Amino acid sequence: MSARARDAVEADAAAIVALNLESEAVLSPMGAARFERLRAHAAYLRVIEDAGAVVAFLMAFRERADYDSVNYRWFDAHYDAFLYVDRVVVSSACQGRGFGALLYADLFAFARDAGVPRVTCEFDVEPPNEASRRFHARHGFVEVGTQALPGGKRVSLQCATA
Repeated sequence: MSARARDAVEADAAAIVALNLESEAVLSPMGAARFERLRAHAAYLRVIEDAGAVVAFLMAFRERADYDSVNYRWFDAHYDAFLYVDRVVVSSACQGRGFGALLYADLFAFARDAGVPRVTCEFDVEPPNEASRRFHARHGFVEVGTQALPGGKRVSLQCATA
């Protein structure tokens, strides 16, 4: 695989928003205005470019960020230092090519370099997101809590050692 993670730049914004929209069934919505607000507070925003197109991205936040996600807030209330994976998206046309794993390897290296002891995230358990559960288990995540969300969704709150 010749693709590699790189820092997102201004010109990537439309592609990132479009990727998020493609996966919105399992993510929270993120239009252009929301993306700009989140990007301003993200500690980590990297993309994978393949054949000249952005095909994957990962956005993560450090503790005490100005971020309104109830899942992020749970981790902020329970941990002093962490890196929270808000969303990781791989284009449906590029899934199965290892881009998610590449972004996670890059994220964990970023966390270690920054002295952050843990990486956190959540995924849906009601309705179940089995692919995400398997992916995160392969990367050393374990459940540290659960949370019910509006609309009947339930998430598994996960943590891994950086």
